[in-house]
Amino acid sequence: MRVLIQLRPGPDLVAAVADPSVVASASDVADGLPGVVLDHSFTPVAVPRPVPAAPGGDPLSLNQPLIYSMAPDEASVLVRGEVADDEISTRVSLLPASRGDVVGVFADPKIEKTLTCGGDDPVGDWHDVERLLRVADLAAEGLDGSGVALAIADTGINAAHVTKALGRGLTIDKERSWSPSGVTGIPGEFDVDHGSMCAFDALIAAPQASLIDVSVLLSQRSGGSEIDGLLSDAIAAYAHLRDVLDSQPAESRALVISNSWGSFSPRWDFPPGHPGNYSDNPAHPFNVIVGSLAQAGADILFAAGNCGRECKDGRCAYPDRPIVGANSHGRVLSIAGVDTSGDRVGYSSQGPGRLTARKPDVCAYTHFSGSKAFGDAEPDSGTSAACPVAAGLVAAIRTQWSSAELPPSQLRTLLRRTADDRGVVGYDYDYGYGVLDVAGIMAALRRRAAKAA
Repeated sequence: MRVLIQLRPGPDLVAAVADPSVVASASDVADGLPGVVLDHSFTPVAVPRPVPAAPGGDPLSLNQPLIYSMAPDEASVLVRGEVADDEISTRVSLLPASRGDVVGVFADPKIEKTLTCGGDDPVGDWHDVERLLRVADLAAEGLDGSGVALAIADTGINAAHVTKALGRGLTIDKERSWSPSGVTGIPGEFDVDHGSMCAFDALIAAPQASLIDVSVLLSQRSGGSEIDGLLSDAIAAYAHLRDVLDSQPAESRALVISNSWGSFSPRWDFPPGHPGNYSDNPAHPFNVIVGSLAQAGADILFAAGNCGRECKDGRCAYPDRPIVGANSHGRVLSIAGVDTSGDRVGYSSQGPGRLTARKPDVCAYTHFSGSKAFGDAEPDSGTSAACPVAAGLVAAIRTQWSSAELPPSQLRTLLRRTADDRGVVGYDYDYGYGVLDVAGIMAALRRRAAKAA
């Protein structure tokens, strides 16, 4: 079984791992772990420690205002390895006892793009989405994504295909893009696939955004050839994106991260309640890193998934509550899907979420003719398309509203409060707070600007 091992190897080594100018190896921090075959291709990642923001806060609770400390005497380090399946229970209990610097052993589940069971014809095209998102009105207000970093964490982007499909150019920030170890493609030059669809959909509302190509789903599993990803690679990607965010001036930070992927099966995870579990565990290192990046000023969006009861993806193996792990994190926007008529698509996952009950948050548009990444007749579908559509809108807002002026938590609240309510009155697990309403968002932003003037 693949696992992530969290250690506190001493302040000097933690500081070295956290320093982007230093390359520390797995052997430097975790050599000699009994029963663990270390993955030396995985560069160790520093993980902040959540500490209560208020004096006297419960040091063991994550359900309170938190500060994420990267101080060398508080942060920890993750390495990746494998433990024999028949030894996993023993090793998980023995490692912390045998090595005083081992904090915990966590699941490293497979993560996959959120396709759809689909089969239905598209409902409208991307110009309908452009109209529904009032892109012309956004542009008239100067909200087009200019100067905003928009990370597409997926299978990589083919810029030539997206340019042809959009009929206009785009910007790939190659310097700040990232790929897992062993992936040799050039940012913006990957095969046409899921990531190209996501890039296209994000650019509908934010045509001038600068795309960061994060090809996290192209990692190869040990001993296999299936294209999917590992959660550990997402952790490494998010550590890189934290460096991207930290390099921006504090007063003008703008980083939006679109994630159209998730974990579909408990087979790859420890059971709920196990300390190494990912799906239900806010203390899993990836969930901690997601929270820390959001607090630092990043807008993080995740697809709710395609496990809706009417038409769920065949890979959906959770018997209930299929919005799991970071897709249900309290500091991200979990995006459900509606078609261009405003009707919920049957494959869009319903809540409650596992980390936060009120998931999904809001709906965005999907199942429309757009990128043609999978052929001329295939729609951009699934919550995979809805997520980048919403991420593009967030990037458009960030053109003039940095995270210093409008923190991610306040923007999430604004989007929920202005959403066009659907389903039952108020929040429901089908539509969340409703469909993103650009007219309502722009009115709220104008009121905010007038109040601040």
